[in-house]
Amino acid sequence: MPDVTKTVAAVEDAIAPPSAAEPAPKPKADKARSLWGDAWADLRRNPYFIVSSVLIFFLLLIAGFPTLFTGASPTAGDLVNHYVGKPELSKIGSEGWFGYDIQGRSVYARLIYGTRASVIVGIAVTLIVTIIGSVTGMIAGYFGGITDAILSRVTDIFFGIPFLLGAMVVLQSFTERTIWVVVFALAFLGWTQITRVMRGAVITVKQADYVHAAKALGAGTGRILFRHILPNAMAPVIVVATIALGGYISAEATLSYLGLGLSSPIVSWGVDISAGVQQIRTAQHILLWPSIMLSITVLAFIMLGEAVRNALDPKLR
Repeated sequence: MPDVTKTVAAVEDAIAPPSAAEPAPKPKADKARSLWGDAWADLRRNPYFIVSSVLIFFLLLIAGFPTLFTGASPTAGDLVNHYVGKPELSKIGSEGWFGYDIQGRSVYARLIYGTRASVIVGIAVTLIVTIIGSVTGMIAGYFGGITDAILSRVTDIFFGIPFLLGAMVVLQSFTERTIWVVVFALAFLGWTQITRVMRGAVITVKQADYVHAAKALGAGTGRILFRHILPNAMAPVIVVATIALGGYISAEATLSYLGLGLSSPIVSWGVDISAGVQQIRTAQHILLWPSIMLSITVLAFIMLGEAVRNALDPKLR
C-alpha cells in the first residue's frame, strides 16, 4: 500500500503559500506619465520629427560655425575669372561647387553664410512674439472683464493689419535695415496669433479643479499664473510658435527680395534670390540654390511643428 503520510505531505507542500524567505514577485506598477512625457514618447517614434530635427540641427550648425563648411569669403568677388561661373558639381564643397554670381562671388559660400541671418531672424522673432503674446494672452484670459476687453481690442487692431504690408511700412521708416531692425518689424506685428491662442488656453485651464484648490489654499496670483496655469496652457502656444518660425524666415526672405529687408553687405538668401532673378535666363543657378535652401528650412520647421502638434493633441493620437 502507498505511504499515506508521504502523500498528504506532498499535497500540503503543493498548495502551501510561498515561505517568508521567498516572497512572491509583485507586478511592477506602470509609472504615470505627464502630457509632456507622452508627447516625447510619441515624438521619438515620429519619422517627421526625426527628419526635421536632423535638418534643423544641421542648419543651426551651419549658422553657428560656417567656417566648418567653407573657407571661401561670401563677399569677395572676382569678375575677371568668375563672372556668373557655372556650377562645378563634381568638386563637392569647393568654392565653385554651386557656381558664381554676377559679382563673381561664390554661391556656395553665400548660401552657407546666409543661413545665419535667416536662422537668427526666425528664432529671435519667435522668442519675442512668444513672450509678448503669452504674457498678454495670459493676463487677458485670467483676469477677464475690462482687462480682457481692452487687451482683446488692441490685439484685434494689430491683427487687422496685413502682416507683410505692415512690416514693409515699418521698415520704410528706417534708413539702415539691419538684422535686428527686421526682427523688430516682424515681432511688432507677429504677436497677435500667440495672444489669441494663449488667451483661449488660459480661459480653459483656469476652470480646472487644481486652480480652484490653489485659490482656496491662499496661493497668490503670481504663483497661480506661473506655477499652475502657464505650464498647462503652453502646449498649443508651442505648436503655433514652432510652425510660425518657418513663416518668419520666409517673411524675411520676401522682404529682402523686395528690397525692404536685409541688404548688402549682409548676406541673406532673400538678397541672393532677388539678384538671381535678374540673371534667370542665363545663370539659373544663382536663383536655384538659395531658393532650395530657403524651401528646405521652412519645410523643416513646418514638419517639426506638425509633429509637435500631433504629439500634444490627444485627439490626434
